Amino acid sequence: MELYTYYRSTSSYRVRIALALKGLDYQALPINLIAPQGGEHRQSTYLGINPQGRVPALRTDEGELLIQSPAIIEYLEERYPQLPLLSKDLTTRAHERGVAGLIGCDIHPLHNVSVLNLLRQWGHDEVQVVQWISHWITQGLAAVEHLIGNQGYCFGDEPGLADVYLIPQLYAAERFNISLESYPRIRRVAGLAAQHPAFLKAHPAQQPDTP
Repeated sequence: MELYTYYRSTSSYRVRIALALKGLDYQALPINLIAPQGGEHRQSTYLGINPQGRVPALRTDEGELLIQSPAIIEYLEERYPQLPLLSKDLTTRAHERGVAGLIGCDIHPLHNVSVLNLLRQWGHDEVQVVQWISHWITQGLAAVEHLIGNQGYCFGDEPGLADVYLIPQLYAAERFNISLESYPRIRRVAGLAAQHPAFLKAHPAQQPDTP
């Protein structure tokens, strides 16, 4: 498999975690989102691969090109069901998907670089941009804190789908200097992930395109 990725991309990060948790090998193909010429994702070469011009994109062993991290992760879960990311219990699965959706749909998109750049183009200064970021991340994490369990990872002793989404979001929170002091459950999960080989392997600091 080939993964078009960017070391600091939250959505790429979550796919890297899913691949690592399942023990799947892949070749990382870095796409520089902040290259001086305007970003490799906007160049015709990459647009020919992914017309949306975003990462991640995954080329499967069968040669199919998949886009959007939720679809990629769902494919991986169904194609490689060993070491599952979802619980066997249907209700727990729904809770796991709920937290993943909260992060992937309601937090992350609102601090995506394209959104932040548009705010700047509309005349908002950096103070306002930072306030925007802080508002959406803190509001979202406060909800996650109430939704996850009291021990282990988000929903059990082993990491799963919710953790795959949560840990990259915490990396973004750290980048934007947002404190996790008010979220003891989230900090517990973060502490466990910080010692897990799959999360360590997928961390932005360990990627081939990390500056």
